[in-house]
Amino acid sequence: MSIINKILILPIFILTIFVSQTFAEDLKKIGKYKDWEVMVMSEASGKVCFAQSTPVLQAPKKNKRDARLFITFRPGEKISNEISATAGYEFNKNNTVLATSGNNKFKFDIKQQGFAWMTSNKKEKIMVKVMKKGSRIMLSGYNEKGSQTIDHYSLLGFTKAYNAAKKACS
Repeated sequence: MSIINKILILPIFILTIFVSQTFAEDLKKIGKYKDWEVMVMSEASGKVCFAQSTPVLQAPKKNKRDARLFITFRPGEKISNEISATAGYEFNKNNTVLATSGNNKFKFDIKQQGFAWMTSNKKEKIMVKVMKKGSRIMLSGYNEKGSQTIDHYSLLGFTKAYNAAKKACS
């Protein structure tokens, strides 16, 4: 997915996920698989299907944030395996957002409006394979003040949620 497409899609994605009851009516939960849930919504460009999870552990503990990890499918735009994350704050532009599972590390290249994405479809596909095999993935980022946060996501149910989201948009 091109950087321009991600930047253009971001406002729509944020509005749909986090705002008003009007959008909530278009957003349908189609399943819960252990620590992951699958949602479907309609946009002008077509159906959007995604699996999402919230952290099972956050550090620092005193700072509760609305963090989420997503994998999204947008068949109308020929997009699949789009991995994105939010830590519940605006990411610091000078620091890396990094996902780690075992010895595997994945850098998020774009940080904008509280979300982070990868620009490489190849790396996204590799990360999906790692997530299917793993039990936990850790996402570390830095807020605008430079303080690090670490969110631990369970991967229990990820494969079933991934398959359900992919099927819902096929």
